[in-house]
Amino acid sequence: MSRIARPGRTTAQNRSSTSTLTALLALLLGTFLTGALATPALPSSAVAAQAVKSALIAKAPAKTASSAASTRAQGVTKAASSAAPRSTGRSAVVHSTAYNSTPGQTDATPYITATGTRVRSGVVALSRDLLARFPYGTRITIEDLSGRYSSYLRGRVFVVEDTMHPRIGNTVDVWMGSRSEALAWGSRNIRITAVQ
Repeated sequence: MSRIARPGRTTAQNRSSTSTLTALLALLLGTFLTGALATPALPSSAVAAQAVKSALIAKAPAKTASSAASTRAQGVTKAASSAAPRSTGRSAVVHSTAYNSTPGQTDATPYITATGTRVRSGVVALSRDLLARFPYGTRITIEDLSGRYSSYLRGRVFVVEDTMHPRIGNTVDVWMGSRSEALAWGSRNIRITAVQ
């Protein structure tokens, strides 16, 4: 059996292009069968989050303590001014717990609130569903409905500067200076009321 060569091409060129085409098809078929054309595996979300965090830290200029404090103060001012207008007298009956500054009860930065301020006596964290009614910067009073007397609440005004995990709802977390104070607070029902 004889092959018919294409006009203008030699038999050697035809064999070369045929062998190249055969090799290419074999490569593609082998690659397809081994799954190399499948979608590449993506890194886990934790790895991706760490990479983003590292990139941001590498690009961020070093700040001094005073500039960090002023940045936090600007953040609180911005959060307070961008919040919906607050009316006094809004109140809600909610569940209350207490927390203190440990990574097990907070996140990796236990002394910094969600608004960027430092935790202190009088700071409360609201569940995210309550933040719509009592946005960051809202000043509130707390009335204990559990029947237990608490001198900690008498005449005090608290400030909403922190938030809680998204899975928690209708809850106010009161910051305490020590674990023993947080345990003494326990879990109780309270009424919070916005004040001017």
